[in-house]
Amino acid sequence: MRYRLFFTMVTGFFLTMNFLLWRSEFGPRGRVGGAVPTDVVWEKVLTCPDNSYLEIRHKGAPVGRAHWVASVGDELTSGKMMTEELPPEGMIKSLSSYSLEFSGSLSLDPSTRVRFSCDLKLDTNQVWQEFNLKLALKPEAWEIHASAPQQTLRFVTVDDEGQKEQSFSFDDMKDPEKLARAIGGPWLPGALGALGFPLKQATPSGLALRLHWEARNDWFTVGRNPIRVYRLEARLFDRYKAVILVSPVGEILRMELPDEIILTNEALTTL
Repeated sequence: MRYRLFFTMVTGFFLTMNFLLWRSEFGPRGRVGGAVPTDVVWEKVLTCPDNSYLEIRHKGAPVGRAHWVASVGDELTSGKMMTEELPPEGMIKSLSSYSLEFSGSLSLDPSTRVRFSCDLKLDTNQVWQEFNLKLALKPEAWEIHASAPQQTLRFVTVDDEGQKEQSFSFDDMKDPEKLARAIGGPWLPGALGALGFPLKQATPSGLALRLHWEARNDWFTVGRNPIRVYRLEARLFDRYKAVILVSPVGEILRMELPDEIILTNEALTTL
């Protein structure tokens, strides 16, 4: 009798645990398409310990490579720095910021290569603080530096004639057409308008290109094996869609950008 009771309890325990594991993996919270808080997914991306090396393809043809790096900043007061030992490598004392760096190069044609670098700094609430973008196509280069605390946008161009720098306040961005004309001349507003940029619409103070991200659970096939991923999706100007597939630990696995531009983690391209 005791043996039967013990066997029944053990069997019931394993059945219950297997049901709970199945539910956590395939139940309503984990099913494909199930919504996930966006800030939770971005937190994983911003604190991911692994860098992502990406292959860039355009309409199926390889055109370049990119490197994605996430890091967190620590904050130490001068008094503590003098009296306390530094924390072990890889550990921080107090989280003060997040940083994302994205750099690489791509070929427009066999003789033309564009190098790019972009870095974004956010505070602990995931609100952007600084943004820098640089494009280099020898002998020319273009740089954009934006600061949220200072409410300024700086645009730098370098060519055979030297360096030219222009500074704008975020209030200037309330008139995108005027700003585009000041940066790129009379042709730039027309080019941006053709891409769907809302030049006629007044924008609030601050950067206007806000993306509304949505996150959900999804599956991604690696070789013959499906793996669980997070799917981040956003639209720009209600016209262009961007998709990012993120591993459970926050590593970038795949990016899908407009005009059939696909970035794939190089660890997956060899499988």
